Amino acid sequence: MNSKPIDVPAALVRLQEAQQSGKLTTAALANIQTWLNEPRYSHYVDQVLEHIESEKWQALDDAYWTIIPFGTGGRRGRMYPIGSNAINDRTIGESAQGLAEMVREVKGPGASLRCAIAYDTRHNSRHFAELCTSILVAAGFEVFFIDGYRATPQLSFAVREKNCDCGIMVTASHNPPSDNAVKVYWSTGGQVLPPYDKQIIDRVMNTQAIQTVPFKQAVADGKVHFVTDEIDQKYRVAAGKFAWPGPRDCKILYTPLHGVGSFAVLPLLEDAGFADVTVYGPHSEPNGDFPNVPGHVSNPENVAVFAEPIKVAQREGYDVILATDPDCDRLGVAAPLTPDTAGPWATINGNQIGALLADFVLAKRAELGLSKPGDYVIKTLVTTNLTAKIAESYGARCEGNIHVGFKWIAGLMDACGPAGFAFGTEESHGYLIGTYCRDKDGSVACLLMSQLVADLKSKGKTLHQRLDELFKQHGIHREELINVQMEGSQGMELMQKLMATFRSAPPETLGDVKIAKIRDYERLIIRAANGQVTPLEAPKSNMIIMDLEQPGNYVAVRPSGTEPKVKFYFFSSLPPEQSQDVAAGQAILADGIEKLKVAVQAFAKTIR
Repeated sequence: MNSKPIDVPAALVRLQEAQQSGKLTTAALANIQTWLNEPRYSHYVDQVLEHIESEKWQALDDAYWTIIPFGTGGRRGRMYPIGSNAINDRTIGESAQGLAEMVREVKGPGASLRCAIAYDTRHNSRHFAELCTSILVAAGFEVFFIDGYRATPQLSFAVREKNCDCGIMVTASHNPPSDNAVKVYWSTGGQVLPPYDKQIIDRVMNTQAIQTVPFKQAVADGKVHFVTDEIDQKYRVAAGKFAWPGPRDCKILYTPLHGVGSFAVLPLLEDAGFADVTVYGPHSEPNGDFPNVPGHVSNPENVAVFAEPIKVAQREGYDVILATDPDCDRLGVAAPLTPDTAGPWATINGNQIGALLADFVLAKRAELGLSKPGDYVIKTLVTTNLTAKIAESYGARCEGNIHVGFKWIAGLMDACGPAGFAFGTEESHGYLIGTYCRDKDGSVACLLMSQLVADLKSKGKTLHQRLDELFKQHGIHREELINVQMEGSQGMELMQKLMATFRSAPPETLGDVKIAKIRDYERLIIRAANGQVTPLEAPKSNMIIMDLEQPGNYVAVRPSGTEPKVKFYFFSSLPPEQSQDVAAGQAILADGIEKLKVAVQAFAKTIR
């Protein structure tokens, strides 16, 4: 090893040799060459050279094999100090610069510009928030800075409350501790939608110099307004309007999973009159390492995060466990199967939580005289149809022809008219009521769930028993999800091959069940088993749905918009007349879905 670092010409030669010997992908080679040759990346040249000198080929390939995109939740990924496929000062800076330039263009010359910025408990979140502020101020913006760990829905609320043109939330939601991200918001308070998302990314990809004003100077110049207390108070009032009259006898164990949730959830529950709320101690510390959750992944979708809290709840007589993810926009729930809190407990999945809350919200609206013609509920294409049946039973319509990502729910709220919006839900534990913000809100979901649990407790029932009642009324619905991880450049290639094969040469059967038709949301066609093709009226997306011969049974396949994996969603149901024995019906559906899983995974393994 040479003691003196190599220079750029020598490094370029080594890069070519590494690519030719299979240690670097062609795409990584091209992106590294760009970072070594173009002045906009000059600050990072020494670090790139050190990696080449040390032959850190795998690290370089991981960091450069692609350019990190905007997905359903913004620009998200693993933090690494260099790389076009990593979260670092350059990729975060490009994102903020691209956003600033897009907003300036839309607003026109001489317009006043305003942006709200917030951050969560992750490593470097405060640093990235300051960096974004420095860039936005340099671009002529006033910045409304929420200083302190706060929830994503509070940022959405702040954008609307302060009449901002855009917003930035620094968080990677429920991803591992290695990750961070920026979620970019438009003036509506919702995440950026087409055509602006693509226009922003075009600017991001072509960003040359990133202009900044030092954060302290921006503060001293009066360009940064600290609005933490103001937003806390106003959000508390706006979200607290959904504390309806009703029972409050409910013993709640709450875990923020080392995130920001306590700052938003506890004030709402206190204001609503829930006096018996305890924060689960091992998860209470705001900590980006998420030290006390299994695998250090703070995801309320993961049943393992409830294992230890359930033991406490059984021992101490809690009625429910509520969990929010690190940026407090998702809710997870566990509850006893019967009113005996010392007995068996089980978690409730995202589809089931959404159905329970939709039913509760619509029932309360009817009870309080708030229902009106034109009321509607929104769900995504991969969210349970039980929610649609519940909505219809209350005389509300269900809008469900939208893709994954709460930004689509937020956009549809405005397209359909906010006045009729009753509730929004997605299978990945995201829920919203009201129009005070335009993103899913774990805090208000906690408030609604606490009221539902207290109401059921007053009637001698549990959440699980209420869910069984809904199944008997509307039919048993069962949904399951499996994720197939596909890391790195080879993973991306496999994902593309897998989706292409499902489109061009799909299986004729899954297990022993025939596929009746395939809905292709990229080509916007429906292909029947006999080869007949008809148009598909839907938004375009890289997803297919395989409808099975059995009505109400289908499988959806889509690459994740934020993580390197393919998601397989399984949907199965029985009509009400076959649903009166819930346990037996669930067993039938579970067996059918298990066979579908085996068949889908076997088919996926043939793609190489």
